[in-house]
Amino acid sequence: MRFDPRRRILAAARDRILRIMPDGAITTLIREDLDGQLGASVLAHRVNKIYVGEPAAGIQACGRFRGGAGSGRLEGIPKIFQCQTAPVNATLTGTMARNIEVLRVSERSPEEKEFIAFPKRLYRGCPQWVPWFDLDMRMMLRRRHPYFRQASGDFFLVRENGRTLGRACVTKNPSYIAQHRTPCAQFYFFDVEEDPPAAEALLRRLQEWARGQGLGLLRGPMLLGGASGSGILVQGFEHRAAMTMMPYNYPYYPRLLEELGFRKHVDLYSMDLPPDKFRLPERVRAAAEKVLARGRFRVLEFRSKRDLRKVADQIAGLYNATLADHLEDYPLSDAELEQSKKDLLVIADPRLVKILAYDGQIVGYLFGFPDLSAALQKNAGRLGPLQLLRLLSAIRSNDELILNGMGILPQYQRLGGNALLYHELEKSAAGGSFRRAELVQVSERTELMLRDIQTLGARICKVHRMYEKEC
Repeated sequence: MRFDPRRRILAAARDRILRIMPDGAITTLIREDLDGQLGASVLAHRVNKIYVGEPAAGIQACGRFRGGAGSGRLEGIPKIFQCQTAPVNATLTGTMARNIEVLRVSERSPEEKEFIAFPKRLYRGCPQWVPWFDLDMRMMLRRRHPYFRQASGDFFLVRENGRTLGRACVTKNPSYIAQHRTPCAQFYFFDVEEDPPAAEALLRRLQEWARGQGLGLLRGPMLLGGASGSGILVQGFEHRAAMTMMPYNYPYYPRLLEELGFRKHVDLYSMDLPPDKFRLPERVRAAAEKVLARGRFRVLEFRSKRDLRKVADQIAGLYNATLADHLEDYPLSDAELEQSKKDLLVIADPRLVKILAYDGQIVGYLFGFPDLSAALQKNAGRLGPLQLLRLLSAIRSNDELILNGMGILPQYQRLGGNALLYHELEKSAAGGSFRRAELVQVSERTELMLRDIQTLGARICKVHRMYEKEC
């Protein structure tokens, strides 16, 4: 017999198939004759699928198990795998228990360093993954970020014999709970090898934490709402992450979650805006120009970060009024808005920020950013003088655009504000020197906006999915 220690294992014997659980317990799945014994020497199990293979012959097949512990039957296993010659007379001595443990990460500990280092190893050589700044990660791990003035949380590593297999954090955010009237915990920084038992152990620990906080639901990935991006990538794996505004993960992540019973909460779309095809219909352009001609709406543009800072507080104040009710967002505190403002000003190009004002009052916004993903990848989480110079150079010479944040106060939408916002979106995506533009974090629930921008020529290029499961 050959055992695969990275998966739940099934062992074939003369008249039974035994499943070895992650904790070492042995459960009898089938206690029947099975029309003879299985002649295959390798079996693996995922949910109710059974994979059978014969390494010597180089062949394998997949069947299904029907039934529960102690009884059931196999379906779909070809006869070639049933015993035609000598049966497999395997005997089990001892257990195949795995030494999987989940550790809480303490501040300034070796585990803290490992929490930051693990995804860099996991995604080494992956051209799509973009790392967070190490400095920002330490701020989160040490609860120095303003998020933790209202929220609580813990960080965990899952390990086997001292080797890290995954990481995640779990939080309780009273602001989110109150806004959405849902007593749930959120998880984030979920990264794990393609190892179902390790993923199960890690997520089970997050559920236990949530129950300990009196919460009956685990939802995520989500942390800072629109400021950090949410969801597991389920479509568009060939595309690079949009900086750290929307994360990247390997294609096996959705399967790990779904096999453990997590279900879809909401999808978030990233839209490709081809500069040569993204064009307003003439009627929309005419409407936008008519709105501007009336003189009550104005588009504020900026030449320097100094000019942008003068109105940054007013812009930040629009966030809660336009986005806080979205399923992936929540009302940010004043301290969180201040932190978001500082973070965005670091990478902002003032020429790409458009603000709508009505009778002198700021009522809408469109945030564009140069795509610094390639520079962030080269920096590998570091932020020293050399890395800062690389980022500044990328801001000046970039030919890719990320649009993350577009909104207008509801009472101004029907006054022509929407047409004007789309007019500015077209100018940003198609009017400059960018060869590519990507609009991120568009919720599937914003059906009108989705329909509008797809009519203008945008297409969905990536889908991120937030999952949830009862604890």
